[in-house]
Amino acid sequence: MEHTDERHLRRAVELARAARQAGNPPFGSLLVAPDGRVLAEEQNTTVTDRDITAHPELKLARWAARELTAGTAAGTTMYTSCQPCPMCAGAIDRSGLGRVVFALSAEQLADLMPPGVRTPRVRQEGPALFDEASAVVEGFYR
Repeated sequence: MEHTDERHLRRAVELARAARQAGNPPFGSLLVAPDGRVLAEEQNTTVTDRDITAHPELKLARWAARELTAGTAAGTTMYTSCQPCPMCAGAIDRSGLGRVVFALSAEQLADLMPPGVRTPRVRQEGPALFDEASAVVEGFYR
């Protein structure tokens, strides 16, 4: 890890601290261009916005998908105070960002949480109705 990576990670931790002080879960992220310019910063606002999807990583991925060309997005680095959750990781993948650097791993975060705070898993069932569902999708991605 380079010195600039550490500097940007420290900023992500500062944003996480600000989120916590505002009454939100302590997570913060920033998106950095290849030349080192900070393009955007976000912090978690799930409580104050009353929006379960208001994670900083998701907000930045959505911003990048709207505002950046694919080539520019591919050259960016997201720095985040904690490893992105599955929802955010999916959005990051779809937005085409080039790299993610995080301070805490998901496992380390889980170790800091008391029992019972972890996110419950919803049961999923499938696949089903393959012929009907695939007929709608077939040919769309050509």
